[in-house]
Amino acid sequence: MFYLICGIAFVKSGVLKILVPSTVILGIATAVLGFSTQSGNMMLYNISLFLVRLLVVPLQMGGFMLCGNWFIKYRGRVMGIITAGSPLFSIVGISILTKVYTSLGSISMAYTIFGIVIIALAVCFVVFLKDKPEDLGLYPDGASRPPVSEAEEGSEDVSLKEILTSKVAWQLIISYGIMQFVINAMMAYMVARYMMLSPDPENPMALWLEAVVFLSVGAALGIPMSYVLGWVDDKMGTIKASLLLNLMFFIAVIPLAIMPVGGSKLLMAIWAFGVACMTGGVPTMHPCSVSYVYGRKKYQGANKWIMTIQAIIMAFALYYMGFFFERGMAETAYYGMLIMLVVSLMTIITMWKVPDANAADRDYKK
Repeated sequence: MFYLICGIAFVKSGVLKILVPSTVILGIATAVLGFSTQSGNMMLYNISLFLVRLLVVPLQMGGFMLCGNWFIKYRGRVMGIITAGSPLFSIVGISILTKVYTSLGSISMAYTIFGIVIIALAVCFVVFLKDKPEDLGLYPDGASRPPVSEAEEGSEDVSLKEILTSKVAWQLIISYGIMQFVINAMMAYMVARYMMLSPDPENPMALWLEAVVFLSVGAALGIPMSYVLGWVDDKMGTIKASLLLNLMFFIAVIPLAIMPVGGSKLLMAIWAFGVACMTGGVPTMHPCSVSYVYGRKKYQGANKWIMTIQAIIMAFALYYMGFFFERGMAETAYYGMLIMLVVSLMTIITMWKVPDANAADRDYKK
């Protein structure tokens, strides 16, 4: 539901009016999270942690909308650079936070500094950003003319009825809804799967600790894939890029389905690269796909409904995994996800002839 609320707010009020206060509150919540961790105030800790997780939604939606507003020809590549920041920060940011904590000897001060940095970013948004290039008398991609593909567009909003009665909307919902479902399921039960495969019952975390090393390396190698997917989107089209992304999911799921007890270094390496590709690829390609179908102006109007429906699909991921894991049928859970991914793949193939809403302003021929 929060996806819908944020989407409506972005359409009605614009990006910065929602993005700036959300970023400020996130900065404050981050500082409070550190204070409550050190003081042991669990109520304050839970409230601040809830806000930190909640506010990821408007920051993500707002960032993607800004990218879509400012870029058409280079949308995929810019989106790829933006989304590469998440796995990059998971490697660099945690290391920096650890060093700050070690240097200061205070988790509260470390988180407070991070909170101040986040608030400083909000100030930068106000000073340096505008919702659209048109607000500065410019055009997307630095072009010298307005987008040709938007000459006949009307309202920027999209109704729920339009989504529910649209074949292509359901193709987006099903294909990317399945991929998001698989991400949630995979990430939530990743540790549990490796604990089940540990050869030492007295030390069930041993195999997972080995897998974490591969995951870190895989994350670093998978970072460029966000840009690669964006490049394919810009040069070959969103449908082809989406198919490539879907195939990468198989690389992440198959190793965990067939992983032997005690693990396999080869399978863990393949799995780690696949995980990095799928977690970085969906944030790149989901907004690109919605923009492909609905165009720059109607992107958020459609996205708010699409993401809300997909959130319902994602909500069942934990129940799905829990059902099979509690019955000792972990392999069945992964084989089931492979079947889902085949459905997702076939759904994307059925979109092969769906036209690009901004085709006249794209860069497919170069």
